[in-house]
Amino acid sequence: MEGVLHKWTNYLSGWQPRYFVLDGSVFSYYDSQEDVDKGSKGSIKMAVCEIKVHLADNTRMDLIIPGEQYFYLKAMNAAERQKWLVALGSAKACLTSSKTKKEREISENEDSLKFKMSELRLYCDLLMQQVHKIQESAQPVEIGSTPDVEKMNEASSLLKATCNTFITTLEDCMKIASVRISPELLSPPESPAAHVTSTPLRRVKRSISHSSVVALDRFAASVPKCRG
Repeated sequence: MEGVLHKWTNYLSGWQPRYFVLDGSVFSYYDSQEDVDKGSKGSIKMAVCEIKVHLADNTRMDLIIPGEQYFYLKAMNAAERQKWLVALGSAKACLTSSKTKKEREISENEDSLKFKMSELRLYCDLLMQQVHKIQESAQPVEIGSTPDVEKMNEASSLLKATCNTFITTLEDCMKIASVRISPELLSPPESPAAHVTSTPLRRVKRSISHSSVVALDRFAASVPKCRG
């Protein structure tokens, strides 16, 4: 996916339009579409960044590598931001598919669930924001006026898309979690008696004044039993 997003530069220049390109797991930006072949001005790896939605601005999203990199971005509108969020979230989800089998196993055990939980938090924030938007649209602007149906329909469509993405991500979390749990932990513990095997008694030779053979079962029978 590629297109124009506004990026926060600094307090002097503020928000500036930049052309962004999502290529696999790398998200890069350029001054304009014509500069794509000249090399990017900067990029961020989706594998290690967190995606956050702005609670007050439904067009803004932040890509953060704590302590290292920060991309503060704004889309043209809420629908455009929704497309970018889904594309960026999907890029993070598909990272393990290009790895070897061994790398996938390690990644699933350690990192994949962490990434998915981060996505769930992102979509949860987005859902709350969109529900609030629908509530605002349902209220008439003035007394006696009717709610803005067009805005309600637009907000409902975004909410539906986010719900579908949230459910898909939640299913992925459940799959990864089920793989991480050892099957032995899911089965009831066996009784200790199940591990005890009976051993047949053997005859043991012992010498006193002359060699003889004493049967252990006869010796046991001669010992009086204790009453508890």
